[in-house]
Amino acid sequence: MNLPAPELRGTSSTMPRPTHPFDVKSRDLLAIALPASLAFITEPLAGISDITVIGRLGDASMLGGLVLGALAFDYIFSLAYFLRVGTAGLTAQAVGARDPREGLVHLLRAIVLGMFIGIVLIALQGPILALAGGLLAPEAGALDAMRRYFAVRIWSAPFSLINYALLGWFYGRARATTGLLLQSLVHGVDMALSIWFVYGLSWSIEGAAFGTVLGQVAAALVGLVLVVHHLGGLSALKNAIRLRELTEATALKRMFALSRDITIRSAALMGAYAYFAAQGARAGDVTLSANAILLNYLMISGFFLDGIAQAAEQLTGKALGANYRPAFDQAYRLSFRWGLLVAAGLALTLMLGGRVLIEFMTTNAEIRASAQTYLWLAAISALTGMPAFVFDGILIGTTLSTTMRNGMIAALLVFLLGASVLGGLGNTGLWLALHVFFLARAGFYWWGLERRRSALFAV
Repeated sequence: MNLPAPELRGTSSTMPRPTHPFDVKSRDLLAIALPASLAFITEPLAGISDITVIGRLGDASMLGGLVLGALAFDYIFSLAYFLRVGTAGLTAQAVGARDPREGLVHLLRAIVLGMFIGIVLIALQGPILALAGGLLAPEAGALDAMRRYFAVRIWSAPFSLINYALLGWFYGRARATTGLLLQSLVHGVDMALSIWFVYGLSWSIEGAAFGTVLGQVAAALVGLVLVVHHLGGLSALKNAIRLRELTEATALKRMFALSRDITIRSAALMGAYAYFAAQGARAGDVTLSANAILLNYLMISGFFLDGIAQAAEQLTGKALGANYRPAFDQAYRLSFRWGLLVAAGLALTLMLGGRVLIEFMTTNAEIRASAQTYLWLAAISALTGMPAFVFDGILIGTTLSTTMRNGMIAALLVFLLGASVLGGLGNTGLWLALHVFFLARAGFYWWGLERRRSALFAV
């Protein structure tokens, strides 16, 4: 069924929408959140693995180059993150609306678009690398390592973006265990092959990048096979594809509006992290590498919280598709309740166990000392970041893309102002500004959602 535009749903049409009541319990949220968290945690673990593989070589420049190269790809792929979150939100709404094909058309559009964007990225790799090097401004040794890493990993682009679309569809259908399988495959292959390529074959930083490429390829192929199997085979898939639906003007307009807003939102988010990394790079390779290790702790917290956000996304999106506000309110409350419990546990765990991980991840004494100095600031990010993560899930599920876009831009401006004001405190000030960014983002999201909440559901 075609729903009204994301920001106007429930107000733009006089046609009554059917209601499909359902309850949301803690077990419903946890059934999505737990496997999703396990899946998401493989992502920073893969990053930790790559950093550890290169970090234990003892070369700060090479480690810094890997960190900056990975950051460049995080930023590039974040601009296409709408392929995952947009597909998940639209699919969840289709499930709630009792769409028998569960949003297949959204998946197919996203896969085609992801393949196209990936091919364009490969074609433009030279200018992209030049721009990344100029903006991040690393020292000469780190710049050389970043170029070597980038030249290999860019070939993962089409497969990475296909995986975004696949994960969005599976998570939107509340198939979190399938998402766990695919993400575990991506990062399991990456970690195993990176170790083999770097230590077994002595491929250095190129080996770490090639492991990532092959992990993405493996998951994309398996994910496509699972989609075909779900539909009952290739012939069933062919019968389910309706070209008229794929090219329907209103649906495409909605998709591109959603994509535009999420892309701007993602650019602003990664802009904050890029600024953080660039400031660390300007402070030297030791500070850059220490911050990189601590940012992996932040990402560990984030991906645990993303499990809660994923559950909030699917359940609120389903409630919106079902046109049933009580289920939305239940999902809202439970998401924040469980988010607070998870965040408190993460903060305590990282505070107590962070030093052991730092010593494992690098043998460089200066990097170890620097990372331990700022460990407490990384640990409390679980608490300050939790509300923003949960609101992200709710806004994605309800496809309130304009609210997400505007809130993120406003929070980025607050972050840059905070970093400027706190600049005299050095790296401590930079970390404090990042916490201000998290809190500002949650505040703007809350305000924007409250203004639109009553209009989401048709009477």
